Amino acid sequence: MNSFDEIFELAAKRHDGNEAVEAKIADLVPKAPDELAAIPDDRWLSMISKCVFQAGFSWKVIEAKWPGFEEALWNFDPRRCAMMSDDDLDALLSDKRMVRNAVKIMSVRDNAAMLCELADEHGSAAELLGRWPVADHIGLTDLMKHKGSRLGGTTGQRALRFMGRDGFILSTSVIAALAREKVVERAVFSRHALTSVQGAFNGWVRESGRPMMQVSQVLALSVEE
Repeated sequence: MNSFDEIFELAAKRHDGNEAVEAKIADLVPKAPDELAAIPDDRWLSMISKCVFQAGFSWKVIEAKWPGFEEALWNFDPRRCAMMSDDDLDALLSDKRMVRNAVKIMSVRDNAAMLCELADEHGSAAELLGRWPVADHIGLTDLMKHKGSRLGGTTGQRALRFMGRDGFILSTSVIAALAREKVVERAVFSRHALTSVQGAFNGWVRESGRPMMQVSQVLALSVEE
C-alpha cells in the first residue's frame, strides 16, 4: 500500500501538479462536532432526503425543485414526516412541487422515524450524527443503512459529506484506488472489506494530518483522467 504522499503524487501527475490538486480539495473542510451537533434535525432530514431523491436522477432537477419539496414535506419536520399517512402520500403523489416517486417519498417517512428514534435516545439526532467518531465512519454509515431507508451505497455517505461531516465516499474512483492499493477487491460490500477500508483511511489521515474527506478526494483524483 502506498503512503499518502505517494498517492498525492499520483493525483498531481494526473491533474497538473500539486497546486491543482490542492485547489480541488481546498473546500473540503469538515465542520467541528459541536457545529454539526447544533444543526437542527429537520436540516439533517432535508439533506438525507435530497440525496435519496438525487440517486439515479438528475441532481439539477432535484436542486431546482427543492424549495417545493420543503413546502410540500412540512419543511422536513421529523415528527410530522414520521406521521405521514396514506392520505398524505396520495396528496404528495399529485403534488407538482416535487418529484412524485412513491418509494422515495415513503423513505422520507422512514428516515424521519429513524431521526426521531435517535433524538429520543440522544436528545437530538444531530448529537449522534455530529459526534460519531470519524475513525468509525463505517459504523455510522452502517447504522444509517440499517435503521434508515435507501441510505446504502454512497447515498448516506454523500448526505453526511454534504452536511459537513468528515468521512469518505466510496465512489467508483475511490474503490478503484483502494483496489490499486490492495486494500480491497473491486467490490466493497463485506464487513471485513469495510473494516480494511476504514483502517487504511485512518492510517492515511494520521500520516497526512488531513481530514478524511480530503484523503478520499485525493484517492479519487489519483485514478481519474
